[in-house]
Amino acid sequence: MSEIKLTKAQTRVFEVIQQSIRDEGRPPTRAEIAQTLGFRSINASESHLRALERRGAIRLQSGASRGIQCLIPLDNQTNEERGLPVVGKVAAGMPIDSVAHVEKMVPIQSEVFSAAPDFLLRVQGESMIDVGIFDGDLLAVRKSDTAKHGEIVVARINGEVTVKRLDRSDKGVRLLAENQLFLPIVIKPGSEFFIEGLAVGVIRTFL
Repeated sequence: MSEIKLTKAQTRVFEVIQQSIRDEGRPPTRAEIAQTLGFRSINASESHLRALERRGAIRLQSGASRGIQCLIPLDNQTNEERGLPVVGKVAAGMPIDSVAHVEKMVPIQSEVFSAAPDFLLRVQGESMIDVGIFDGDLLAVRKSDTAKHGEIVVARINGEVTVKRLDRSDKGVRLLAENQLFLPIVIKPGSEFFIEGLAVGVIRTFL
């Protein structure tokens, strides 16, 4: 599997994760892992997942029931065959990586991007066309809850997801469009605002 050393129990949990991604195109929930392996509670699943994360086999995303990313290639599969999930229209208030948003899996090498992405977001609208991001493009996104001034981010504002350039100054935070027809979005005090990820590349495709 890898040079990473896992216990027998951890290996069983990891194999359940691999099987779910391979067969269903998505990782399992804690409850599904517990049911498959006969655990008495989902706490046992969580404990094994945390151990797998510490050993570098997976990456967990807090707050997402299926927020499990394998860092070891699936058995009998290359990185290209694993692919990345394409996230379509994101419903307000729902996690961006919710399985309900995944349109399909696209086989692609993460090495073609400036940093390894976690998913592809289908762009909607023309607010970023001046930097070559067009309606219908697939934006490669690396999950992150922090970003630097000037970076292109996927942000959530009051439940709505948008792609913009982050502008931080002494006057506050704004999200800037790359299209003169769109006004800046000013983040007002008390607004629900957080970063979902960083843009690391873009694909123009008809997928």
